[in-house]
Amino acid sequence: MFDLLTQGFEIVFQPLTFALILGGTILGVVFGAMPGVSSSMAVALALPFTYNLNGVVSIAFLVAVYCAAITGGGVTAILFKIPGTPSNAPTTFDGYPMAQRGEAGKALGYSLFCSAFGGTIAALAMVMFSPPLSAAALKFGPGELFAVSFLGLSVLTCLDSGNMVKTIIAGLIGLFLACVGMDPMLGVPRFTMGTQTLSSGIEMIPVMIGMFAVTEVLKNTTPSKKKGETDKGKIYTSGKFPSFKEFWAVKWVMIRSSILGTFVGILPGAGATIASFLCYTAETKMSKHPEKFGTGIPDGIAASEAANNGATGGSMVPLLSLGIPGGNAAAIMMSALVMKGVQVGPLLLKQQPEYLSSVFASMMLTNILMIFVSIGVAKLFAKILSIPYNILGPVIIVLAMIGSYALKNSTGDVILMMIAGLVGYLLSKLGFSSAALILGLVLGQMCESNLRRSATVANGNILQMFGSPIAAVVLLACAALLLYPVIKQLLEKRKAKKV
Repeated sequence: MFDLLTQGFEIVFQPLTFALILGGTILGVVFGAMPGVSSSMAVALALPFTYNLNGVVSIAFLVAVYCAAITGGGVTAILFKIPGTPSNAPTTFDGYPMAQRGEAGKALGYSLFCSAFGGTIAALAMVMFSPPLSAAALKFGPGELFAVSFLGLSVLTCLDSGNMVKTIIAGLIGLFLACVGMDPMLGVPRFTMGTQTLSSGIEMIPVMIGMFAVTEVLKNTTPSKKKGETDKGKIYTSGKFPSFKEFWAVKWVMIRSSILGTFVGILPGAGATIASFLCYTAETKMSKHPEKFGTGIPDGIAASEAANNGATGGSMVPLLSLGIPGGNAAAIMMSALVMKGVQVGPLLLKQQPEYLSSVFASMMLTNILMIFVSIGVAKLFAKILSIPYNILGPVIIVLAMIGSYALKNSTGDVILMMIAGLVGYLLSKLGFSSAALILGLVLGQMCESNLRRSATVANGNILQMFGSPIAAVVLLACAALLLYPVIKQLLEKRKAKKV
């Protein structure tokens, strides 16, 4: 193990490799901060730069882009309420309210440090526990993956505890929207109304940009500044980073989310987005003050950012150990390795250990470099916020349109984004949760496809579908988490009547 680590750091500290990792970190942070550019898209855009590089340097560069893109997305999620990548969506729940209170510096500090911590934990887990973690991931069939994704939906009961019925309704609408498009099993169109745009389903990124960014612009854009409103430019440029004592207060949140995020990242098809939502869910359930989540507390930022960066390392475990990519970005990196003639799989560690060591060392180095790069990017964006909001608002709309169009070069996605923005504005006025709708949309396809695959394999036998110990335990946890707020409210009402 020591030889492996030494070899990895010898590789990444060679001048050319170090320069490429630094460049990849800058590219990743910039790509991640751009609305609509997912981490997998960032890796795909960086792929042409590796054509003339050897395999070891290529994978180190791409890993740097991948890790940094996840972190960069947290900057715009906090400052503009625009998730740079889908996995940064839960960061907006608490990051943006903190920024609105004048604590953007603290929110960014939590985001950057927790991202680095999660990525470091994932890198350590990758190099130390790759074979056993890969073996554990192989035990997750469709039934187990359905249970894990359904666990993520349990956050619906705590996104807005004071308005639970409307929150659940919004989540169900999101689940319905996830059914639009081609049937995952039969390949026939559903609810497309004959339009080409909807045949591939309702894309998550345009809807997310619309409901977060456009809705916020519609709510905040006014002809003049309201009385008593603080100057946004001064808020962001004068914000201080958290102290060591404040970081120490969220240490257990970071540790739990990093470990859980790493494990979720290992599961094929799960990825950083699922990990981020799941860890946010877990922390709201475990917290002594769950009602504060969504109002701007550090725990929410720490859970989301530690988890999505933990998933980056987790997705590399099955890729390097078994030749099975854990997510879209890992699949792109796998294609880059195959082009270089690398045989990914169980024999990689024995025959070409330099690839595992370079990935590990690259992740460690990137997690350090991206803190400084992200601070620079955050300061740049903070200066933009000194612009009056009646000018900045339309600029955000234009960025949102560019991000939506860049996804597939389709004007249909831009229209979808604008509709989502208007719907999100209407939902906020009626008291419904846009975050719940997004959560249903994100997890809906994974829930449906795995549930139907499990039913097909088990011939509809419920006990066989969910009879495995892993699925049974997770589903029991789902039931307990979903019923707990209801039971808690009933008990509180009984105590109030007795008094």
